[in-house]
Parts: sequence; C-alpha cells; structure tokens
Amino acid sequence: MSAEIRELEPKQLWNKFADLNAVPRPSKKEERVIAFMKDFGAKLGLETIEDHVGNVIIKKPASAGMEDRKTIVMQSHLDMVHQKNNETNFDFDTQGIEMYVDGDWVRAKGTTLGADNGLGVATIMAILESKDIEHPAIEALFTIDEETGMTGAMGLQGGMLDGEILLNLDTEEDDEIGVGCAGGVDVTATRTYEVEETPEFKIGFKITVKGLQGGHSGMQIHEGLGNANKIMNRLLFDGFENFGLRISEIDGGSLRNAIPRESNAIVVIDAIHEDAFISEMKSLASEIKTELKTMEPDMVIEVSKSETPESIMDLGVQEGLTRAIYAACNGVFRMSPDIPDLVETSNNIARVIVKDGNIKIGCLTRSSVESSKWDLANTLRSAFELTGCEVEFGGDYPGWKPNMDSDILKLMVPIYKSLNNGEEPHVAACHAGLECGILGTNYPDMDMISFGPNIKGAHSPDERAQISSAQKYWKFVLEILKQIPKR
Repeated sequence: MSAEIRELEPKQLWNKFADLNAVPRPSKKEERVIAFMKDFGAKLGLETIEDHVGNVIIKKPASAGMEDRKTIVMQSHLDMVHQKNNETNFDFDTQGIEMYVDGDWVRAKGTTLGADNGLGVATIMAILESKDIEHPAIEALFTIDEETGMTGAMGLQGGMLDGEILLNLDTEEDDEIGVGCAGGVDVTATRTYEVEETPEFKIGFKITVKGLQGGHSGMQIHEGLGNANKIMNRLLFDGFENFGLRISEIDGGSLRNAIPRESNAIVVIDAIHEDAFISEMKSLASEIKTELKTMEPDMVIEVSKSETPESIMDLGVQEGLTRAIYAACNGVFRMSPDIPDLVETSNNIARVIVKDGNIKIGCLTRSSVESSKWDLANTLRSAFELTGCEVEFGGDYPGWKPNMDSDILKLMVPIYKSLNNGEEPHVAACHAGLECGILGTNYPDMDMISFGPNIKGAHSPDERAQISSAQKYWKFVLEILKQIPKR
C-alpha cells in the first residue's frame, strides 16, 4: 500500500511521509523515530543534535544565493495519536501505519493516519534532503510528545536555536494561517471506594457505547460530537433512578486529547426488573440516537446480559460519581468575545475508569485566556471534590498570543493570495494546543506562524489527509522559502 502512496504528487513529500509512517511513533514511545530522524540527518551529512529530552534538531545551510536571508526554524512534532477501531487488530508499538488512497484522500486501515503531524515532519525532511529547492539556512526542529504533554517543547532550552522566524507546520486547514492557539491543563479526579459483594438475586449486564466519530478535542470540540463518557453516564444515571442499577466497572475513552468514541460498563440490577430495564434502556438509547443522529449516524448503544460480577461499588460513592459526571462541563464553556467563531474555553471528559475500588476521571481543559482556563478548571475541581474526589492539575501549558503585526504574517498573506487567484487566507487563532506558545517562553523574540494542509478527523481512526490540498500546501511552502527576507 505504501507503493500507491509513493506515486502521489508531490512525490518528495509523500515518499517521506511513507518512510516516516513505517516507523512506530506513539506519544511517549518515540525512541525509534528519534533514532530514525538522527540517522536521516547523519546520512545527509548535516549537523544533527538530540537534546536532553529527545528533541532532534537538524541544521542545513542556505542554498546558493540565499546566504544573506534570515535563518528560519521549521518545526513539527514526531509523535502521533494512537487510536484504532475496536475491531481493528493493530499494535502501535510494533507496526507501521497501513495507508491507502481513497479518491482525493489518504487514509489508514482502521487506525489514525499520523498526518497530524507527520505531513509536517515529511515536509521538513523533503526540504532537508533536496538539492534544488531554494531556501535560507534552516534549523529543523522535531519535537517529541506533543500529543500527551508537550514535554518536548517544554524541555527545549534557550540557546539551542538561532532562527529569527519559526514555521510551525501543524495547522489542519490549508486556507488558514495560524497566529495563536489555546493553552491547556489536565484535570484529574481520583478517589477510592469500598467494594461490596454483589447481593443475591442480581443479574449482570454489559452496556456498550461505540461507533462515535471521536476526533480532536480542541479543533472539533464545538461540532456537537457525542462524548461516550457523557452518554454512558446518562444511561447509568437513568438505570439507577428507575431500577436501582449498581455499577461494577466502567472503562470509557482513551487519550485526553481525543473525544471519547467508546465506553463499556458492567452493571447489575434486580432480576425481577430484567424486562422493564431492557425496555427502558432501548427507549433511552433511541432518544439519544435521535438527538445525535446528524453528527453520530453510526452510534451504537448495546445492552446485553453478562455474567454477574462478584462485586459492585459503594452506593453512596456511585450516586456521587454519576452526579459529578453529569454536572461536569463537557464541550464549549465560553466563546471568544474578541475573535469571531473562536472557542475560547472548553473541556473534554476524556477518560473514566471505575474498577477494583478505584475511580479515575481525566479531563483536558483548554483556553486561549489563562484566567478562563483556570475558572473552568476550578469549576470541574469543585464538581468532583463535592463527591469526595481528590483533584490534581497537571501538564499546564500556555497559549500563544496572536500577533497581528507579525512580519512573517505580512509576507505570507500576499504569497497565499498570489498562488490562489486573489483568495484571502483565513488568519486565525485556533483552539488546538500548538507548541508555539511554549517555545516562545525561551525564544520570546522569534516570529512564529502556523499553517498546513487539510487534515480531517485528526485523533480518530477517520483521520485523512487531502491529496490536492497537500499539493497546494507544498507550493505555498516553497514560495515562502524563496521569499524569506534578508537579515
């Protein structure tokens, strides 16, 4: 299948993407892709550095005639989100991504594609390898662990880079030029509970929510997509209110930056309520499907008998848990009053685990305004603490404040218009967590911009990259490199 990808235009870009996607590179397990990138730089005879956290920097001198131009940093992250369909048999730790062409799109077989941010990485690799592309001196910065903690960007020390301009290639709309982004913080609630022996005359059921689209918990948080954890909680709450349902286990969601697609729960009810319970769950499932049919046409809610579990959670804790999840904000908290259509602050209830006397709820709260970020984080903290949870904040990272007076922005807008029949680009801040804000803490004078090709469904197995858009984007990249100003 990679042979099919390698024939796409521009071949330089797609061949490097195929090379990269053959290397397993889930977040926090980037050892192989770090080695791959270091080997790539060394084979080109370029100065190649791995810093103390695992970021890789490859430096390439300017092409002939471009020596007097400003040095630029081209930056993308090496890791990718590892999500797969439940029925897909795939090991992200050992396998390369299996890609195929679907009309004007490149997709993966039942997994995330890794176009986020692999197409950015491949772009930089192609330029580093080229012998005929005009460009100024380049410092290629490949960061690690962007998707699960931004630890690469946070760990990059000042003084490692000399570039005056940074091109971040991690935007997912080809008509957008990014000038700002949201910051974020992980909100994690935990507590223990007493495990009770399941009483007699109880029967077990498994409740499954699946088939949701999932997606990027920043860029797609406003779209009205279903959150499997919230849907499951609704079912459990109703089951308890009407039939005294008791929870044994919950396992919902996965990564903090992915909207949850699936959730499973093991529960018990009194045997005498079996028929009424099944009928009620089917009715509620139908209502939920009707509410979400536009955005989640493939959603499945299953309620099936299972082996009766030996234990259930403490009743008081169960009541508090379901009410806390019901009360906790999920989705858009506040729209920006200053930038039209921009989500300012949001939350994703990403992970819910209940098992063996332990509860863990993981959320990712995002905002382009620090005070609003902490307002929502404390709102969530309050909801969970009211039910006896301990709440920790972690992984805090800053946003990237828009600079509408940016010199690189002033250069790129007319280039975009000249390449696209006078069409104006969409200059915007985004609700995703780009690394620019973090990198700016140690490089405050660096002029930063973000752009990229069309990528849809990022952070989900429906992730796809548009072939025609990659061609448009590639021309844009080459023209920007040609027109980088003199020092």
